[in-house]
Amino acid sequence: MSEPRAAAEAAPVTAAAPAAPPPKPPSGALGRRLVDALRHRTVARSWPASLAWLLLAAVVLVALLGPLLVQADPLRQTPAALLTPGSAGHPLGTDDLGRDELARLVHGARPLLLVSFTATALAAGVGTLVGLVAGYAGGTVEQVLMRLVDLALAFPSILLVILLVATAGPGTVSLILGIGISLAPGLARLARTLTAREAAKDYVVACRLGGTGAPRILLREVLPNIGGPLLAQVVMTLSVAAGFAAGLSYLGLGIQPPQPDWGYMVQAGQEFLFTAPRLVVLPAALTLLFVVACNFVGDDLRDALDPRGTA
Repeated sequence: MSEPRAAAEAAPVTAAAPAAPPPKPPSGALGRRLVDALRHRTVARSWPASLAWLLLAAVVLVALLGPLLVQADPLRQTPAALLTPGSAGHPLGTDDLGRDELARLVHGARPLLLVSFTATALAAGVGTLVGLVAGYAGGTVEQVLMRLVDLALAFPSILLVILLVATAGPGTVSLILGIGISLAPGLARLARTLTAREAAKDYVVACRLGGTGAPRILLREVLPNIGGPLLAQVVMTLSVAAGFAAGLSYLGLGIQPPQPDWGYMVQAGQEFLFTAPRLVVLPAALTLLFVVACNFVGDDLRDALDPRGTA
């Protein structure tokens, strides 16, 4: 027997190296990342972002707690006090029907925020579902779904909202459905892009090879890792929903009187723009502050939860 062969037979047999574990997702759940961002002050790092967070929180608190603190009835008419600029009983004065302006502003926040948040939640649910399925499935399913999304995006959003609301009739429910359906395609396109990028990563491929079902992969693996940029876009979509809600109420297609609403208050007070400008300026300014605050908060969340960007 030759020496090389004898040495080979005498060498100990080494055990095969264990298979490497499947790759893990690159980041944790969205809720954990959001808590970490708040704890480590990676949000509200600049004064515009901090101010935006304060304004957004203030508007939400006014909508929730304001009606409990302001005892005046927003629908009660006082014929003896028409268009008064301000008094002990009416700090912000009254409108042309003698109704307390402060009470109407406070009570008018809740319908606007109800429509805005509900419509945004509807748009986020529909858009995220379509985007997840299209980005993960690919092929024909993706082409069909995204062509429908492109068709919806071909119409200006405001015209689509007006068409849907006018068809269903003015009111809160039709307003929510119209705004939610019109804003869903934009979120669907973003969700599809993020899902397609995430589905090509090793940990998703490993889950597929391991036999994990598509619904579990999408809900347990993909969605938490695309939640950061999606959440930021949803918050910015909230500002668009608020603008649509106020604009349609101004046109008479939204919240119907006598229920106070900031959009309708602007329309009702424009007749007295020069004699009592507060009837227009105050509700318009509050709506504008809410819309701008949502945009700044959305930008701040995007920077905190997805520093790499979405491109």
